[in-house]
Amino acid sequence: MKEKRKKFKGSPKRYHPNGITILYEDYDIIVIEKIYGLLTVPNDKERDNTVEFLLGNYVRKGNPKSRKRVFIVHRLDKDTSGILILAKSEKSKEYLQDNWKKATKTYYTVINGQLRKKEGILSSYLAQNSIHRVYSVGKDSEAGKLSKTEYQVLEESDDYSLIEVNLLTGRKNQIRVHFAETGHPVVGDKMYGRKEKGIKRLCLHAAKLSINHPVTKERMTFETNIPEYFTSLMG
Repeated sequence: MKEKRKKFKGSPKRYHPNGITILYEDYDIIVIEKIYGLLTVPNDKERDNTVEFLLGNYVRKGNPKSRKRVFIVHRLDKDTSGILILAKSEKSKEYLQDNWKKATKTYYTVINGQLRKKEGILSSYLAQNSIHRVYSVGKDSEAGKLSKTEYQVLEESDDYSLIEVNLLTGRKNQIRVHFAETGHPVVGDKMYGRKEKGIKRLCLHAAKLSINHPVTKERMTFETNIPEYFTSLMG
């Protein structure tokens, strides 16, 4: 007979970090929505204001002697908001990463202008140069990795289009590079896009994630809403 697990109780509210909304938590995983402007992992310039550091402190309930920690499964760019899943053990992390191709990921983005085709798949091989800038090498399979971005236009205005994106592959900066190649870059994209006055953020949000739970193997789906800022740009 399968042993019934005790009901999980998370850390008290006073330990919940700013900039992070906890969507779901149990003994094995923690699923969050992060704000834009927050790093997933530390870098040379920022150590403490990161998802990894803040959630590590959260699971330890502020006790530096606690051996509890979180394990990074995947990342979102600093300026991308949305859903992240973290593991609470090395075993759970390895399971999620080994089965990451079975995960489904949906994003919302706002791009400049209007696309001629209102739905379709953007496909090319992507590579990365020495300064970590991702670029397309067209159909050169030896120079890059195959990348596919499925999209559907949800709404259009005179200046922008609101797009739903399903990632069919998960390459670095894939959405940003693919839409920049169409001549309709993601709004607020300082690396691949245009400089625009008055734009407050990169308009890219990881809105939906479906995974198989690392222990129960249950299919789980987590969703968030389209950011209000995205809809405000549509007028």
